[in-house]
Amino acid sequence: MADTGTRDGLRLAIQQAGYYPNLVADTLETALAGEPVHSYVVHHEPHFDRDELRRHVSVLVLTPTRLVVGHTDEYPSDESHPLPYATTSTEAVPLDRVSSVVVSRTVTSPASYQTGDPAREVVLTVGWGAMSRVDLEPAGCGDPDCEADHGYTGALTSDDFSLRVSEAADGGSRVEDMLTFARGLSAATVQVR
Repeated sequence: MADTGTRDGLRLAIQQAGYYPNLVADTLETALAGEPVHSYVVHHEPHFDRDELRRHVSVLVLTPTRLVVGHTDEYPSDESHPLPYATTSTEAVPLDRVSSVVVSRTVTSPASYQTGDPAREVVLTVGWGAMSRVDLEPAGCGDPDCEADHGYTGALTSDDFSLRVSEAADGGSRVEDMLTFARGLSAATVQVR
């Protein structure tokens, strides 16, 4: 859920996600350090890991000076932990460190698309230089008979955070919420430059 931002709205969205709401809210309060909330997205992502249902929640919060990214995951008991447990973490990124905000949207019937038509899927990717991905492939030349080793070629991509929402999985309002948050984040990163 995105909002034009209140702490109470954020807490309500966390409660509605229903995934360890007190733990998630407490962790975010620590990271927010008293700053006002401008906008947020709470995304609950259940998935299957072999034969077990695992849950994960991602929370993005935009403050006047930072992007706070929170993750909470649950785990079953194991050799080290006799009871099920959860791990939660946050990263607070100063807005002047955000180097890219990529918004990819999927629409149906693009030939008849009109301004304001809903997107079916949105992927938000935010980069701030903490993590990069290297995609390598063998280099070649234009000669189809060449057997020489031309080394490798590749691309280095900033890939700090990516979140996907879709109409089919999350509902149309969640897709629009993501676009609202992305607009706010994009505007905030322009203002700090």
